[in-house]
Amino acid sequence: MTFYLLRHGATKGNLEKRYVGATDEGLLPESRRELEALKLPAIAKVYASPLRRCLETAEIAFPGAPVEVVPDFRECGFGEFEYRNYEELKELSAYQAWLDSRGQIAFPGGESRMDFCRRVTRAFDEVVEKSGGDCAVVAHGGTLMAILEARALPRRDFYDYQVAAGHGYAAAWRGGALKIISSF
Repeated sequence: MTFYLLRHGATKGNLEKRYVGATDEGLLPESRRELEALKLPAIAKVYASPLRRCLETAEIAFPGAPVEVVPDFRECGFGEFEYRNYEELKELSAYQAWLDSRGQIAFPGGESRMDFCRRVTRAFDEVVEKSGGDCAVVAHGGTLMAILEARALPRRDFYDYQVAAGHGYAAAWRGGALKIISSF
């Protein structure tokens, strides 16, 4: 079985390098055109985050495929950092502490990376159990990073799986792990 792990297309907040978690933005027009050009294969089903940017991406990248919303595929809860960028946060001691921890401590008023990864990985494992053929996960950068850190071989760090908006990986599910075939 092949999984296509696709990060949603670009939004205004992405271009402004904001922490876009719960903010429900739509795709930029140029991102829609880039997604249409991907020409991904037909699949049995798409499992997507409930946020608009992911649902729009699923519709464009996998036209006609049924979409099942997976609430726990939503992005990390950024708490007080939500929809802010480095320039707006750099003077805050809480932000510096978060950076110094390499993202290990919880966002103030938000999720810790450990809790986020546990939530996403549990949801992915449930998708694997019920998926019956080639399918896609359309979600957020952090969501894909959590899945791949936990389930891809060879094992790599969370941050090694960063992927640009509108891009992703094709991976075969074999022996309880994702084996990356290619990136797109």
